Amino acid sequence: MNNNHILEALTRIFRDIIENHELVLTPELTADDVEGWDSLNNTLIITEIQKQFNIKFTLPEVLKFENIGDLLATIEEKLS
Repeated sequence: MNNNHILEALTRIFRDIIENHELVLTPELTADDVEGWDSLNNTLIITEIQKQFNIKFTLPEVLKFENIGDLLATIEEKLS
Protein backbone atom coordinates (compact mmCIF):
# COMPACT_ATOMS: atom_id res chain seq x y z
CA MET A 1 0.00 0.00 0.00
CA ASN A 2 1.52 3.31 -1.02
CA ASN A 3 1.43 6.68 0.70
CA ASN A 4 -1.55 7.95 -1.34
CA HIS A 5 -3.68 4.91 -0.50
CA ILE A 6 -2.80 5.23 3.17
CA LEU A 7 -3.66 8.94 3.13
CA GLU A 8 -7.01 8.22 1.45
CA ALA A 9 -7.86 5.64 4.11
CA LEU A 10 -6.77 8.00 6.90
CA THR A 11 -8.90 10.77 5.42
CA ARG A 12 -11.99 8.54 5.55
CA ILE A 13 -11.25 7.59 9.17
CA PHE A 14 -10.68 11.19 10.27
CA ARG A 15 -13.75 12.49 8.43
CA ASP A 16 -15.98 9.85 9.99
CA ILE A 17 -14.73 10.26 13.56
CA ILE A 18 -14.41 14.04 13.56
CA GLU A 19 -17.62 14.37 11.52
CA ASN A 20 -16.09 16.83 9.08
CA HIS A 21 -16.52 15.49 5.56
CA GLU A 22 -14.61 18.42 4.07
CA LEU A 23 -11.43 17.71 6.05
CA VAL A 24 -8.29 17.46 3.91
CA LEU A 25 -5.30 15.74 5.47
CA THR A 26 -1.78 16.92 4.68
CA PRO A 27 1.50 15.68 6.16
CA GLU A 28 1.89 18.96 8.09
CA LEU A 29 -1.59 18.87 9.65
CA THR A 30 -1.73 18.68 13.48
CA ALA A 31 -4.51 18.26 16.02
CA ASP A 32 -4.28 22.00 16.75
CA ASP A 33 -5.32 22.66 13.14
CA VAL A 34 -8.55 20.64 13.28
CA GLU A 35 -11.61 21.56 15.30
CA GLY A 36 -12.90 18.47 17.04
CA TRP A 37 -9.61 16.57 17.06
CA ASP A 38 -9.47 16.25 20.83
CA SER A 39 -8.02 13.54 23.08
CA LEU A 40 -11.13 11.35 22.93
CA ASN A 41 -11.33 11.52 19.14
CA ASN A 42 -7.58 10.93 18.94
CA THR A 43 -8.04 7.67 20.84
CA LEU A 44 -10.87 6.66 18.51
CA ILE A 45 -8.77 7.57 15.45
CA ILE A 46 -5.76 5.53 16.63
CA THR A 47 -8.01 2.56 17.45
CA GLU A 48 -9.69 2.68 14.05
CA ILE A 49 -6.35 3.01 12.22
CA GLN A 50 -5.05 -0.08 14.01
CA LYS A 51 -8.20 -1.97 13.10
CA GLN A 52 -8.31 -0.86 9.44
CA PHE A 53 -4.62 -1.51 8.76
CA ASN A 54 -4.32 -4.53 11.08
CA ILE A 55 -1.37 -2.98 12.91
CA LYS A 56 -0.57 -2.05 16.51
CA PHE A 57 1.08 1.12 17.75
CA THR A 58 3.14 1.24 20.92
CA LEU A 59 2.50 4.04 23.40
CA PRO A 60 5.91 5.64 22.63
CA GLU A 61 5.02 5.65 18.92
CA VAL A 62 1.69 7.35 19.57
CA LEU A 63 3.32 9.93 21.83
CA LYS A 64 5.85 10.81 19.08
CA PHE A 65 3.17 11.63 16.48
CA GLU A 66 3.39 15.37 15.94
CA ASN A 67 1.49 15.52 12.65
CA ILE A 68 -0.13 13.43 9.94
CA GLY A 69 3.26 12.94 8.29
CA ASP A 70 4.60 11.17 11.39
CA LEU A 71 1.51 8.96 11.46
CA LEU A 72 1.87 8.15 7.74
CA ALA A 73 5.54 7.24 8.10
CA THR A 74 4.85 4.90 11.00
CA ILE A 75 1.99 3.18 9.18
CA GLU A 76 4.15 2.72 6.07
CA GLU A 77 6.94 1.27 8.19
CA LYS A 78 4.59 -1.20 9.88
CA LEU A 79 3.07 -2.28 6.57
CA SER A 80 6.41 -2.90 4.86
